[in-house]
Amino acid sequence: MRRALRQRAERRKLMTAEADVLGELTGLRARLPQLTGALAASTDGLVLAQDASKTEAESVAALTAAALGVALRLTEATAQGDFRELLIRGADGYVAIYAAGSSAVLTLLAEPRINVGRLHLEARRSGARIGEVVDGALERLESS
Repeated sequence: MRRALRQRAERRKLMTAEADVLGELTGLRARLPQLTGALAASTDGLVLAQDASKTEAESVAALTAAALGVALRLTEATAQGDFRELLIRGADGYVAIYAAGSSAVLTLLAEPRINVGRLHLEARRSGARIGEVVDGALERLESS
C-alpha cells in the first residue's frame, strides 16, 4: 500500500513539471520543423508531456518504455555504458529515443528528410534540459 501511494505521489510530482517540459518540446519542434511529434515520458511509460497530434501518446510512451528496457539490457550486456539514445529508421521516417536525465526519456518522430546530425544535436540538448526539470521535481519530492 505504501509503495502504491509513493508511486502516485511521484507521478503527481512529475506531472507538475509538465508545463516546463511541454515548453521544451514546443521549442524543439520549432527548431526542427521536420519533426512530426515529440513526447516526454517517464522511464516506466507515463506520459509527462506531448507535442504530437497524430499519435496515441500513451501507446508511444508504453512502446518507448519497452524499447528502453531492451536498449538498457543491450548496452549493459555489451559493456557500452549507460543508455544515451536509440534511432529507428522506417520507410516513412524516424523514431528517436533519447535519455532525459535518470527518470525520463524523449521520443521524437521525424520525416525521412530530416538531417539526422541536427536531430541528434538538438535532441541531446533538449533531453538534458528535460532531464534537469524531471530529476529536479523528483528531488523536491524526496526532500519533502
